[in-house]
Amino acid sequence: MKRPIPIAVAVAVLAAAAGYYAGTRHHADAPQAESAGRKVLYWYDPMVPGQRFDKPGKSPFMDMQLVPRYADEQPQQAAGVAISASQQQSLGMVVKTAQRRALSQKIAAWGTITQDDRSLTTVPAPAAGVVEKLFVRAEQQQVRAGEPLAQLWIPAWTSAQQEYLAVRQLGDPALTRAARGRLALQFMPEATLRQLERSGSPQTRITLRAPRDGYVAKLDTREGVQVAASAPLFELANLDPVWLVVDYPQSQAGALAAGAEIQATTDSWPGETFRGQVSEILPQMDAATRTLKARIVLDNPQHKLRPGMYMRIAAQQAQGAPAVLAVPEEAVIATGERSRVIVARDGGRFEAVNVMTGISADGWTEIRRGLQEGERVVTSGQFLIDSEASLRSALPVSMEHEHGEMQP
Repeated sequence: MKRPIPIAVAVAVLAAAAGYYAGTRHHADAPQAESAGRKVLYWYDPMVPGQRFDKPGKSPFMDMQLVPRYADEQPQQAAGVAISASQQQSLGMVVKTAQRRALSQKIAAWGTITQDDRSLTTVPAPAAGVVEKLFVRAEQQQVRAGEPLAQLWIPAWTSAQQEYLAVRQLGDPALTRAARGRLALQFMPEATLRQLERSGSPQTRITLRAPRDGYVAKLDTREGVQVAASAPLFELANLDPVWLVVDYPQSQAGALAAGAEIQATTDSWPGETFRGQVSEILPQMDAATRTLKARIVLDNPQHKLRPGMYMRIAAQQAQGAPAVLAVPEEAVIATGERSRVIVARDGGRFEAVNVMTGISADGWTEIRRGLQEGERVVTSGQFLIDSEASLRSALPVSMEHEHGEMQP
């Protein structure tokens, strides 16, 4: 036989239910009632105090209303981890100040020697004719200034030169100058015209000579070939200076700039350093390797550097870089997803702060966001504090109070 529920117990259950309903109604209406004349900083869930909201409502974590935090209220517990002076000494903690300083970013990369395209010289055919003889028969052949390259027969010059000789015999200086000018317009060299005047017979053969020292980068003709006027026959290049084309990662885009001085070394000449200057940063990025390219001009008076050689460069960002907010490199804790530092607060408290980092150089790391100049960061012992702070943020408030201060 079932025993009846005592009347006292039923009354107690009903009273508790009514009290819970009245309490929730009072809690829901509290922000509106208490906010009169008081500035609300934010709303939060007492069970998840680290999450803040900019307007009232129900907590997305618990089935309860958000609680306002007023400007005139003091938080129940300061943020971060409290560590006594003796504990700091035991941990060997070191604190340094975030400061502004000019960071000189260094770069090390590899490049390939190529010919300086600005030194290329084209030797064309002055008129339509036939290549009778080649003195240079292969590419990459070294030549000296004035050295013969090829001999051309130009039959089209015959009639024009005979006409000039006939006019010259008339003894009219004006007509002679006009006739000679017409020959010059047909690209007849001055040496050919003087030989024509001395011999009195047409000069239809011409020898093409190298205008400067260098080597034959391109040979576009052969003996017996008919060539058109202005057709390129030879392309001459020089090895002083040469270009060094360097690939470097886009993360170091600011490390090189036009005019920067660089030093380069190669295994072909161990122990020797070649110096040069960045001529220009090429505008296009390599889509396959996601690298940038820079063109460096290297002096090469002894022709030790040859196209195709690999070289390693070392460069440093030019002086005059703007000062940036920076902290020692060892102060930054990189977790893979984000970076943070441990900031020393007043009263022996330490707080983990997320930061956005920039370049690193000379033992310092740029801080682009998250810190202010003059704040103190921990550079030794920070990993233990970071672990403790992470544990605190994962614990409920009640457990956090029980956890107390960090133990040595």
